[in-house]
Amino acid sequence: MSSIRNVFVQGLFVVVPIALAFWVLRFVYNIIEGIAGNRINEWIDSSWGFRIPGIGTLLMILIVFIVGLLLQGRPGRWFVKGFQALLMRIPIVKAIYGPAQQLFDSFTGKSDSGFKRVVLIEYPKAGTWMVGFLTATTVIDGQEMGVVYVATAPTPNSGWVAVVPIDEVYDIDMSVGDAMNLIFSGGIKAPSEVVKTTN
Repeated sequence: MSSIRNVFVQGLFVVVPIALAFWVLRFVYNIIEGIAGNRINEWIDSSWGFRIPGIGTLLMILIVFIVGLLLQGRPGRWFVKGFQALLMRIPIVKAIYGPAQQLFDSFTGKSDSGFKRVVLIEYPKAGTWMVGFLTATTVIDGQEMGVVYVATAPTPNSGWVAVVPIDEVYDIDMSVGDAMNLIFSGGIKAPSEVVKTTN
């Protein structure tokens, strides 16, 4: 039962954010297409005698772009932070949105507590290396350990966490952005050479 519960929770943390994002986008699209899109098309039809299919979609894209422009300024960023703080007060949303936001900020380099550096760990056998991100260090039975997040390709938001001896965690000459390109491309955008430095 414990294994079944763990598998279910892992699946839940993947499915729920996708479902929420889809629901929100569909809700916004239905409002824009059903209200604004229809009214604009009625006005165009009465004025010029034709309709523009998908004008609600174009309007939604324009709105998203305008919101992005607003976020370039301080008032917009202040509004986003306030909205995020509001979300973090909702228990169920906080449990999903909080870790998801931290993971996203780690990918984009906006979080001080996110990915500290790109590393290599020898797994699953000797001579086979996995690219990961060192997120923290801890101590187990008096031994310093490295907490490494290993992202899966091509969806780095899923992956697994490995806790390995710190002397088995090797730095490499690769930025977080380059490592993300490597993962997103499924290894196609691999650098010509990766230099493994001392740990």
